[in-house]
Amino acid sequence: MGGDQKKALERIFRAGLKAADPERAVRRHVRSKGNQLFIGDRSYVLDSFKRILLIGAGKGTAPMAKALEDILGGRLTSGWVIVKYGHGIPLKKTHIMEAGHPIPDEAGLRATEALLNEIRECGEEDLVICAFSGGGSALLPAPSPPINLSQKQECTRLLLECGATINEINAIRKHLSRSKGGWLAKTAYPATLVTLILSDVIGDRLDVIASGPTVPDESTYSDCMAIIERYDLLDRLPGGVVEYLHQGAAGILPETPKVGDPAFLKVHNLIVGNNRMSLLAAREQAICLGYNTVILSSQIEGEAREAAQVFAGIGKEICEADLPISAPACILVGGETTVTIRGGGKGGRNQELALAFAIAVDGWERISLLSAGTDGTDGPTDAAGAIVSGLTCGRARQANLNPNAFLAANDSNSFFESLGDLLITGPTRTNVMDIICMVVN
Repeated sequence: MGGDQKKALERIFRAGLKAADPERAVRRHVRSKGNQLFIGDRSYVLDSFKRILLIGAGKGTAPMAKALEDILGGRLTSGWVIVKYGHGIPLKKTHIMEAGHPIPDEAGLRATEALLNEIRECGEEDLVICAFSGGGSALLPAPSPPINLSQKQECTRLLLECGATINEINAIRKHLSRSKGGWLAKTAYPATLVTLILSDVIGDRLDVIASGPTVPDESTYSDCMAIIERYDLLDRLPGGVVEYLHQGAAGILPETPKVGDPAFLKVHNLIVGNNRMSLLAAREQAICLGYNTVILSSQIEGEAREAAQVFAGIGKEICEADLPISAPACILVGGETTVTIRGGGKGGRNQELALAFAIAVDGWERISLLSAGTDGTDGPTDAAGAIVSGLTCGRARQANLNPNAFLAANDSNSFFESLGDLLITGPTRTNVMDIICMVVN
């Protein structure tokens, strides 16, 4: 791959990343003037509240909290926000607590209990402003007794490995939790509650982002049992988890809060940023670089390897027939694919997609692709993703690397590390799913 192609892909990606900046996202939707706080199309009289509390969880919530601190100034009473390790920033009134992701840990458990204790005594004259972003599910663990943290950890690990979608994973998370699936809103009631959300899920479903702590839950215990059976996890999940969900499906345990629950009468949820906004900014950058550009979708999901075949087919069609657009072309896609782990290697969905794509376009030197997570991490690695082209497999063979063997072992990270093709951004402190950018020169 030529240096110009690689630079172009990185510039296009970073334009999308900039548009997902959480602090800017909050400032676009929240402002104060005198005694009024304006959030979206609603306004709140600040003097009518005895206390104003800030809480949150997610990879992008530290910058969101910074923006809210600046806007509220001395009116903010206190704040409690949980972020992934390495994603914290110093703030004035907000306690930034770091914890484990994507597997919840003891630090997350302690931080969640502190956050819940902060809002448990809220009254009618309190205003609670929440900030949630991707990662909030893992960072806000509060297992429902008798479920414990180790059972929750094993459950999360198995769900991530089996290829379940984020909607399916979060449905089960919500039914094992005292904080997700609307339970946080129940805890804060009767306070006025406003939630600002940075979306990291397909279709921006409010009940799925961070497992919907302040949103009525549409899923049920019966849905959870169906998910477990679909992925053949009945005999693999901890017995206590299966028994708990079975009791819920039998009506023995209370369901998560649903539409019509009084706890949601004083709740306002607002999306302040999403993947589509990032793709639009990336498209503008691509056009400025001289590419004929099209956004195919911000809602791509499914197996990473299968998605790679689709993108490869589009790239070849552009090369041969100038369809659906003519070269120089840029195809932009957003969403979140999944990986069913069969090997013992190390990687993530973006690196797996990039490796499968490189194999599919082997020899098509005009085609290049970047696939990366906007949060700066891809699976259990420190890479956001990878950049490949039709020349990648040829370079690998020269280095005595077998691309197909690495793909079979789910070892994309080792493959790209050897070639120097990983995209390393460090913590971006945002998360609006993934951006896939393909260029044909």
